[in-house]
Amino acid sequence: MQCGHYFLLLFVGSLVSVSIACSTEHANQTTFDVRDYGAVSGGRIDDSEAFLKAWNAACTSETENPTLIVPRKRFLLNPIVFSGPCRAENINFLIFGRLLAPDSPGAWKELDPSQWLAFNGVSGLNIAGPGRINGRGKAWWDQSCRDHPRLVGCSTLAPTAVKLVSCKNSSISEIHFLNSSQTHVLIRDSDGINIENVLIEAPERSPNTDGIHISASHNVVITNAIIGTGDDCVSIGDHTSNIVISYVKCGPGHGISIGSLGRSGNFVQVENIHVSKVYLQGTTNGARIKTWQVGRGYVRQVTFEHIFFGSVKNPIIIDQNYCNKSGACKEMETGVHITDVSFNQLYGTSSSRVAMNLNCSRSVACTSIYLKSIYIRSALAGQNVTSNCTNAHGVASGVIQPDPCLQI
Repeated sequence: MQCGHYFLLLFVGSLVSVSIACSTEHANQTTFDVRDYGAVSGGRIDDSEAFLKAWNAACTSETENPTLIVPRKRFLLNPIVFSGPCRAENINFLIFGRLLAPDSPGAWKELDPSQWLAFNGVSGLNIAGPGRINGRGKAWWDQSCRDHPRLVGCSTLAPTAVKLVSCKNSSISEIHFLNSSQTHVLIRDSDGINIENVLIEAPERSPNTDGIHISASHNVVITNAIIGTGDDCVSIGDHTSNIVISYVKCGPGHGISIGSLGRSGNFVQVENIHVSKVYLQGTTNGARIKTWQVGRGYVRQVTFEHIFFGSVKNPIIIDQNYCNKSGACKEMETGVHITDVSFNQLYGTSSSRVAMNLNCSRSVACTSIYLKSIYIRSALAGQNVTSNCTNAHGVASGVIQPDPCLQI
């Protein structure tokens, strides 16, 4: 063999050895600190590229339980999508620091304005704290079309802080969500999601800042949460089933809401919803189901129990005649059938005169509504509370105040 060929083989062999060594090291790596992938922290320079590199490394790792680590620093992130599936059965996203959204809507130019941090198609995802996710939404609120309809260039859509889309067997825990531009956490097209020990905060007048919204998802558990926002603490959308909500403190906000459903006349399928051990303070609504007149389908097997109201405007409310017109809605022959709904052991005070309002459709009446052990009094001294029922059929048992008005 000639000398030149010999050294060429040695050189190529060394490159192969280095490549194999690097690949093996990457495959065996278990923790992925975003700083090792170029994140500079400080909260002034966009670190989204470094986060995406760290995610891709963790997601393609062959080790069990790879863990992306966000250290105790401030990190500015432009909109980003963390995509799956990942190689490992489980993957951790541990946040010890603070994630900051851009403080200007201009950062979303030519990008999807509906999301900030999205996780798409990931199974076994564990997002855990004790870090903070700050949506810095004030600039979006100030140009909201809902609150500023005459503002030229107002926004009808704003970013959701965290989206889980098409995720399975995943969880969010010990995270402090703050001031999202719109919804704080969105669960969509997902199955087997647990959310626990979270704190979600936004000003009472911040528009459309739902705490947690669930849509087209199944087997979702929300427990041990403190939520105070400018919209629903928890809202449940269409094609959703097997939802458990418990040990939640809600307020300010619009309460715990199923709906609105059937807005475009679509066929609604919502069932097996269980809400218990919830404390609502100063909210506009308490336990609510809201469906559009033009909707079809059903809401069934719903339980609200062991709930306390503290000066809530509409403690118990079903509105089956919702429309987008001012004044009374016109009677229609369509409607979402609401049936097998239980209100059990609900107590507290109402800030309005009507503490229980069951406004059901004449065409598709509410059926199998069960009231048991309800005691709601006025939050105002010397004032009584009443109930109002329209086309609501069911049974009442135990002590009920205000007096029940169900039809048999």
